[in-house]
Amino acid sequence: MYILSVCGMGFGTSLMLLMDIQSMAKENGYKVDGEATDLGSAKGKSCDFMVASSEIANELSSEDVPIISIDNLLDKNEIKEKVLPMIEKLSKEG
Repeated sequence: MYILSVCGMGFGTSLMLLMDIQSMAKENGYKVDGEATDLGSAKGKSCDFMVASSEIANELSSEDVPIISIDNLLDKNEIKEKVLPMIEKLSKEG
């Protein structure tokens, strides 16, 4: 499974988000590969799903790839509640 975590510049926020998602996935028995990227670059990349802050998610549009919007990037419970079901779903489909 390959995900993109997206922020405005593709550095701090998206990298922190990706590390939180990978850690949460590992704790639940899943392996998630991914990339932290900026908004402009995300639109041309292939992935299973994207995760971004609600502000950035509103600017992303994809007909083929689900986009998960996170309201509070510091809330690990929100990240888990929104991202883990997608990881579980894709793992079953895999």
